Amino acid sequence: MKTIKLLLTFALTATLFTSCYTEVNHIDDEPIISLNELLGSYELWYVDINATKGYGETPFLQKAFTMSFRNGNAYANNNIVGLGDTGNGFGINVGTYDAYDMILDVYHVIDGFETFDIYQVDNNTIELYNPKNDTSYFLDGYQRNNFDYDFVFYDNIHYFLQEYNAWEKVYTSNYGAINEFDNENYLQFLAGGNDSEFKSSQDPNGKNTNNLYWDYTGLYGVGNITGNNKLKTLTLDYDYFDNEYFELSVINDGKIELYHPDSGTAYEFVGRGYIQFMKTTNTKGKTVTAEKMRKHRKDKIENPRENTRIL
Repeated sequence: MKTIKLLLTFALTATLFTSCYTEVNHIDDEPIISLNELLGSYELWYVDINATKGYGETPFLQKAFTMSFRNGNAYANNNIVGLGDTGNGFGINVGTYDAYDMILDVYHVIDGFETFDIYQVDNNTIELYNPKNDTSYFLDGYQRNNFDYDFVFYDNIHYFLQEYNAWEKVYTSNYGAINEFDNENYLQFLAGGNDSEFKSSQDPNGKNTNNLYWDYTGLYGVGNITGNNKLKTLTLDYDYFDNEYFELSVINDGKIELYHPDSGTAYEFVGRGYIQFMKTTNTKGKTVTAEKMRKHRKDKIENPRENTRIL
């Protein structure tokens, strides 16, 4: 009799726990508000690229820092330049969307059609699961007045440097020792590829950036300085001579200062040829897709989400 009671108690407990677990999943996967209401409950959805699960990529989400879904139109902040100002903080219009049941269909002006299953993770986080590539992106919701545009800007200086066709030196301080970098008049930081390649040119100032001769190529890296999130380090790893190390300060969206501690010299560079990362225009005036994609700061992981749709 005692054994039977114990078995009944175990069965009842297991049933209760199973019931609770099922109910929680039901709330997360199917919120009591409609998908359109859920998407519209926040003005900005920050794409937490490092939370992505799966080995695939959805290009327009891989480019975006934020997404917004407003009255059937999709908006994205793909650039660090102008972040918080472009489109009143929403960014640029990148397409349209339909939201029904828990499915989001996006018609992107460059990347075409993508469909997602939407899961509500918590009060301000949603999961966009792409059944085509078995990859989930996680978006955190904010209102424009409480979104930290500055943090996103300074956390992504690496991409900021890539958003101009070239950086032209416009100022060299009259203090500091003479050094090799005095001869460099242009820098270029390349998007795509290994995402860490730069070029430098000694061509004279005022030249069309499309006609520059690039004297050197190498790798670059941007690092943080403890206690000052607005001051960065920039290391230029030249192929043919020693590395150059700088302290990088952003003066505004189109001007930076590079301080060279070894010589005590300060330089200012101005961005030439702004690149909008959704599309750009080549020399023949045709629209082409830009290559910039945000990179994960850790290894990709397998996606546990199961595909329940037949595409």
